[in-house]
Amino acid sequence: MKRPLLGLLLLLLLALPVRAQDAFTGALPGLAGGFADIATAVERLGAAGDPRALPVLRALQEGRLQKAGDGRILLPEGAGLVDAATGQPAEAAGAGAEAVRLNNRVRQALRGALGRLQILSPDPAERQAAAEAVFRSRSAENVPVLRQALARETVPRIRTQLELALAASQLVGTDEAGKRDAVARLGSAGTVEARALLLEARGGNPDLVTAIDVSIATIERTLSLRRAAETLFQGLSLGSVLLLAALGLAITFGVMGVINMAHGEFVMLGAYATFLVQEFCRGIPWLAPWSLALSVPAAFLVTAAAGALLERGLIRHLYGRPLETLLMTFGVGMILQQAVRLAFGAQNREVLSPAWMQGTLLLPGGISVTQNRLWIIVFGLAVLLLVFAAIRLTRFGLEMRAVVQNRRIAATMGIRTGRVDAMTFAFGSGLAGLAGVALSQIDNVSPNLGTGYIIDSFMVVVFGGVGSLAGTLVGAMTLGIVNKMLEPWAGAVLAKVFVLIAIMLFIQRRPKGLFALKGRAAES
Repeated sequence: MKRPLLGLLLLLLLALPVRAQDAFTGALPGLAGGFADIATAVERLGAAGDPRALPVLRALQEGRLQKAGDGRILLPEGAGLVDAATGQPAEAAGAGAEAVRLNNRVRQALRGALGRLQILSPDPAERQAAAEAVFRSRSAENVPVLRQALARETVPRIRTQLELALAASQLVGTDEAGKRDAVARLGSAGTVEARALLLEARGGNPDLVTAIDVSIATIERTLSLRRAAETLFQGLSLGSVLLLAALGLAITFGVMGVINMAHGEFVMLGAYATFLVQEFCRGIPWLAPWSLALSVPAAFLVTAAAGALLERGLIRHLYGRPLETLLMTFGVGMILQQAVRLAFGAQNREVLSPAWMQGTLLLPGGISVTQNRLWIIVFGLAVLLLVFAAIRLTRFGLEMRAVVQNRRIAATMGIRTGRVDAMTFAFGSGLAGLAGVALSQIDNVSPNLGTGYIIDSFMVVVFGGVGSLAGTLVGAMTLGIVNKMLEPWAGAVLAKVFVLIAIMLFIQRRPKGLFALKGRAAES
């Protein structure tokens, strides 16, 4: 009794590859027919699961598959052709061989068939592309292979795409339980694509309208939270840019009481220093990846030197005369802009970001953030900590605070107040150069680069409190977030107008800002 059962089992095992082979070879002749026959053959090849179908379908998609006059399907290989059914060279292809043509229906069938064959590939990129192709094909025949792929998939982003593709395939099927499972799955996906699928399926499934509406409401809540999180990130990103641009003003305006209208031009000089360092590093291959890191000290030193020259040459003669200082620095800013135009031209200069700052990062919850702005947030906070350490933990910072609190007593203690003034102004100008390095990664480098940030920088310093680093941080982040929250409702221009009006009303109640700090600017 055991021998007949064993023989039957052996026959069944032997029959499995034969059936797959029959399905493959049986579908090939359809590729030599009309468009409808080709589409049907493509679907059969995808459902057969035979690995030999993959090169055939790829050749068809690329327009390289040919059909002979006797109906054979010829696959390009090297410099010749092989018979797709046997794998043998096709010497007698004859002059009647021609390319198998495609239309939209065949292309759609190809996407689904290739997706089913590639979805179990060991290559993650190929699996991702296959999942997207299967999602677009939306066929109930995809369900078994998608379940199999989901059971073994470990990459989160590919699992998400596979779940979306499975739900899309279940929705076009006839299984009511599968449809309900798809509706629930799409509701938990929380994506725009999932909402579009549910809206499309709502009209053709009257029994599932209630469940679909519940899932759509769930998706809307998820998308609202995601939009709020992305708006918050954009606000923090803008706030970090304002923080970098305003830190120098917090020193020169908040501490020294100097209204430096050329601060925006110092930001621009930092950006051009970054451009020059990148151009220099391009000629030295091993140094090119370090161009951005080298730009940071270079921009600081260039703008700090320019600030020291400005303070020693002009500003030191105008202390206590704010209107004359404002007009003089405004003129210096115009001179710097024109000098840069003469040296580099008026056209924009491009500064390339390193590879680790490019692209988009997908955070948990489907929140997408741009990596260059994420690094600028980190850079802004790092610069703030370094400034705080320089002011609180170094001799220069101690002397600067002493001069700010009482210049005469500081002078009697042996502190050279003139040198402290020059170093303080140079320090604030160097911080503007660091802001230029950051802005070069998100904006075009041009002579007008810093002009768009000077007003916002002054608003940050006044709102946060003159001379207060904590106020500068809070003011920059508050203005950045409020701006980004208002922009979708009022537009970029009106959002800035509303913020300016709000700050004017706030200053009427608190003239010294959020964090009042004693100093020459506060006392004057």
